[in-house]
This record gives sequence, C-alpha cells and structure tokens, in this order.
Amino acid sequence: MHSLTLSTDNHRDIAAALAGERWIVACLCAAWCGTCSSYRATFEELAARHPDKCFVWVDIEDNADVVGELDVENFPTLLIQHGEQVAFFGTMLPDANLAHRLVQAQSAQSDEELAALTAASEERRQWQRDCNLRTLLRAARG
Repeated sequence: MHSLTLSTDNHRDIAAALAGERWIVACLCAAWCGTCSSYRATFEELAARHPDKCFVWVDIEDNADVVGELDVENFPTLLIQHGEQVAFFGTMLPDANLAHRLVQAQSAQSDEELAALTAASEERRQWQRDCNLRTLLRAARG
C-alpha cells in the first residue's frame, strides 16, 4: 500500500482510513521544503515495507486547519501512533533505514508497554494531548 495524502477535501476519507487500532505513520512536511520533497520517495518506500500500517503525508501549511497548533520544529517530522496513543513525535533524519527501524521498534511494543511509555514523561503526555492525528482530524471536521 502506498501512503495517503491529506488534503482539504479528503479529511473524512483519511479519518476513516485511520480508524481502528492500526498503526499510523504520518510525515509532517511543507511543500517549499527541499528535504521534504526528496523524502517523499523514501516515505513511499517505507510505506511499501510496512503494508499493515497506514501512512499519511501531511503538508502542515495546506492542512493548517488540522495541524496548525502542532509544534513542528524541523522537517521531516514523523508522528507514529497506535489507536489513540501517540508513540513518537519528532524530527527524523531523511534516512530510510533509520525510519524503518523506528517504525519497527515502535510497533513491536505491546499495548501495555506503549501505555507505560506514553505516560513516562511530560513530553510524551503532551504528545497525547496535542499530537493525536485522529483527534486533530475530528476537531477539524467539526
């Protein structure tokens, strides 16, 4: 499966694709960012390596109504979550093998391990409040 691309007219379709207990891997980028443009092929390759997960490409400027409040400090930023639990939110070097290992490591955690990690620090607790892509999409749809 290839990645999905969030746009202003497909919020409902993306929300439906993210439903359930699937792992979600979202790349938060900007169209003007050269690193993001070159990372797109790597992200597609990553999606092909993990067909059991839902990969979403999100341009943070075109989709400010969804992700406007997220604190994206650099590009590309990956958001990885399982169900309603955000496992990772941070800048990722544009390296396919590094991203692959990160996705593997996050998705290898049991629900209990993930729950413990999401509550382990204030930063991770903030991810739960602010970075849940499913919640952000629901809020944007009104």
